[in-house]
Amino acid sequence: MRSIAFLPVMEPEPNLNARRRASSDHEAFERYVVPELAALLRVAQSLTRNSHDAEDLVQDTILRAFKAISSFDGAHPRAWLFTILRNTHINRNRRQRPDLLDDPHDAESVPETRRSDPADLAEDAAFREAVIAATAALPEKMRLVVELVDLESCTYAEVATALDIPIGTVMSRLHRGRRQIKEQLIASGLVRGKASSR
Repeated sequence: MRSIAFLPVMEPEPNLNARRRASSDHEAFERYVVPELAALLRVAQSLTRNSHDAEDLVQDTILRAFKAISSFDGAHPRAWLFTILRNTHINRNRRQRPDLLDDPHDAESVPETRRSDPADLAEDAAFREAVIAATAALPEKMRLVVELVDLESCTYAEVATALDIPIGTVMSRLHRGRRQIKEQLIASGLVRGKASSR
């Protein structure tokens, strides 16, 4: 009987598998991360109040996202990235300000910003300055929510994810922040209305 020679089954080369995986990771990164870079930078600027720190925070975030991209399922990339951004920001603040470990939200701060208002008031410098001052006077947690929703057009769900708070808390802080800004503008005489009694 003639012996039959069996050809070995050719396994893909380890380098080939690694190249395929790397190519897949790069495609996923381009698809899910790159389109969200502008949104990440806006939120990072809100958190850090400093352009340089915001860029560093986004850089750290995208590095972490790239390392984890192979395990990302593709669902809700913005929420996934905001979570990485928030956790990276909190971790950086813990290293720099250990006294804030008990409440990481206290480490979040927001730049002084303008709030979008009706077109007839948009060009009024006095009005803009009053809005900036009223926004700056808000407690930091409230100010951040107002900025992310009203300036950055983030949804309540995105803000909740970015700040790791319930949607109800986002809505409550936004309502109180807007009310305080309005009351400040009424008190300054730039907006007609009646300030609510507390």
